[in-house]
Order: sequence, then C-alpha cells, then structure tokens
Amino acid sequence: MQFKKYNQYPIVLFALSWVFFVIVPLLIVVMMSFLKTKGIKIKWDWGFYSYIKMVRFGGDDVVLQTIRIGLTVTFINFLIAFPFAFWLAKTLKKTSTKLLVFTALTVPFFLSPVSRVIVWRSVLGLDGLVNNFLINIGLINQPLEWLIFSEFAVHLGLMAQYFPSMVWPLYLSLSLIDDETIEASFDLGAGIIRTTFSIILPLALPGVLAGVIFCLVPMLGDAVIPQQMGGGNVLTISHSLSNYIGSRSYVVGAAIASIVLLVLMTLIFILWLVLRPYGGLGKVFEQMKK
Repeated sequence: MQFKKYNQYPIVLFALSWVFFVIVPLLIVVMMSFLKTKGIKIKWDWGFYSYIKMVRFGGDDVVLQTIRIGLTVTFINFLIAFPFAFWLAKTLKKTSTKLLVFTALTVPFFLSPVSRVIVWRSVLGLDGLVNNFLINIGLINQPLEWLIFSEFAVHLGLMAQYFPSMVWPLYLSLSLIDDETIEASFDLGAGIIRTTFSIILPLALPGVLAGVIFCLVPMLGDAVIPQQMGGGNVLTISHSLSNYIGSRSYVVGAAIASIVLLVLMTLIFILWLVLRPYGGLGKVFEQMKK
C-alpha cells in the first residue's frame, strides 16, 4: 500500500510539469490572440483584432489551403496505408520480413527532413531523374516544371514524410482484431469489400482516427517540406506564422496558432466520441495488453 502511495509522487510531479510547460504556454498563446498591439507593444485590450487582421491580409486563405493540403495528403495516405497495414498485421507471417518492414518504416524518423527533401529535389527537379527518364524514352520534349516547386511536389513530399505516422496506429489497431472474426465473416458469405466496411474498418476505427491525428496535426505545422518543395509558391501556416513573428506581429501569429490548436482539439474530441462505444482509450490499451 505504501508502495502505491510512493508511486503517486512521480505522477503528480509529471502532471505539474506537464501543466506548467505545455498547458500554460498554450493558454498564453490563446490569450495573446485576443489582445491588441500598438506598434510592437501589446495592449490589454480584448477583442478579435488579430483574427480580423489575419483575414484582412489573406491569412484565412493560407489557413484553409494548409488544411486542404493536409486533409488531402492524410486521405491519400490512409488509402495506401490501410491495406498495407492489414497485410503487415494479418497476412505477413514471416518474422524476418516483418522486421525488415518495421525497420524501413522506422529509419526515416532518424533522418533529417531536409536531407529527405534534397533527395526528392534531385529526383523531381528539372534535371532530375524523372525528367531525364521521360525525355530519354521520348515521352516528353522538355522537362515538366510542375514536378518541383509546386503544390504537387508539396503533396508528394508530405505523403512520404507522414506515411509511417499513418501506418503504425493502423497496424496496432488491426492487430487487435481477432482473426476468427474475419474468418467468420467470410464463412457467412460476405466478400472482402463487405467484410472490410462492416467488420474490419469499424473495429479499426480508433487506429484510423489516431492515424489521422498523428498524420494531419504535425503536417499543419511543417515548415521544411512546403518551403523546400514548394519553393515559395505554396504558402502554408508555417510560412505565415514565421512572417508574422518576423515582423513582430505576435498576436496575429498567436491567432494562427490558436486555429491550429482548435483543429487539434476538434480531432481529439472526435476520437473521444468514437472510442466511447469501445470503453474509452483505457479499454483500448487493455486490449493491447492481451
């Protein structure tokens, strides 16, 4: 009993540290977004001035464009990652091959995003591998300019960057589904499409939403890929935030950051609603222990 009480002290210390270093700064950012500035000085005049200023200078278009790109990339990653994760969780039985796939999914996290972007630029550039190949086979006469420094390039770079972030939650969620449940669906005459949408997808829904959060939220704040792959032609939240902070418009930058935080809280709320029929997040963790 005393041992349990002793274990509570690190938990309390962690909770206090988390509140002080995470929650309090976020609350300060949200609070700043409702303040007004005069020059470089912040006035304690509450209102929606920073949000109005953001809309006036086109910040809302940048936010919507970033969310649109993020949702598009997340959806494409899900379409590719779901069958891949199912194959990894249910079909692939050879341990050595599975370990090799796990390694391939993990290694990119140890590489700098800048180094990966440089590789993409050498592949998609005007004198890159793709253009040279297409010219050599006679398919095109001149390099395709839209392969690099375009929204297409940003989409492709983000897809490669956050694909593992979508695969891992899906893999964990699909691994919890009993094989006999899937086999019973096939035995009762359901095809692969009906089994996927009626059995597999509903049971894997917690992993789907977790994958969406882990893929979409970091993507909204990614500064490297849109800048390097977009070449300044694709404006995102990270660009606007950096510009506003550089010009000392801190309250407008706080407004943009608050919008990203609102998107995150909305996704977490949706995840909480979806997990309620499954007994909540704690129940999911208990199933993972089994």
